[in-house]
Amino acid sequence: MQPREFMGTAQVPGGQTLTLYRRGRDFMIVLDRNELMSSRMSGSEEALANVTFQRLQGRKGQHWLIGGYGMGFTLRAALAALDGTARLTVAELVPEIIEWARGPMADLAAGCLDDPRVRLVGDDVANVIAAAKGQYDAILLDVDNGPDGLVRQENDRLYSARGLSAAVAALKPGGVLAIWSAAPDPAFTRRLAQTGLSVDEVKVRARSNGKGPQHVIWFAQSKARP
Repeated sequence: MQPREFMGTAQVPGGQTLTLYRRGRDFMIVLDRNELMSSRMSGSEEALANVTFQRLQGRKGQHWLIGGYGMGFTLRAALAALDGTARLTVAELVPEIIEWARGPMADLAAGCLDDPRVRLVGDDVANVIAAAKGQYDAILLDVDNGPDGLVRQENDRLYSARGLSAAVAALKPGGVLAIWSAAPDPAFTRRLAQTGLSVDEVKVRARSNGKGPQHVIWFAQSKARP
């Protein structure tokens, strides 16, 4: 097997250190011994966007908020699904994640950050949500490892009852809150159900070919106006 090539590190504000490696054409972002992201596994991140799009079909001029750029799989899937009237705000707290996307992973990014429909915000997505009221058709969260975070303790506020209430308030009527997780979390499922949204918990394989580890996505949708 080809050895991993060290590409750089990133300090998460208030959290841990991330390391970018390359092995051949594949990239990995690692925390300690945990592989948080890999360019070989995009299926569940793409499903985060594609299933959200299915639930919002028919809406024109949609505005989505994507929390966490990662390796851009969710953003690219959203851009492919949405039409030219859509807008996408991407909140990414770690500057090096974007530097890597524009640098060593530029081929993987495929220009998605330069799409005219995309606005990049260098901030905690929790702050972006808190500043919004009835603004988004969809909020897609792929932050840390899900509700049971590894990278940054402050991410807990996204998944708390207060954080979920803020996300609900930031949605338009009929909007979708979609949350990615590396593993099931029954306590979080119950907390999400208490927001008053209709909640579906969907299990998705990590790889786009239907193989690999099984991840979880919660899709919570508010009621549309009559």
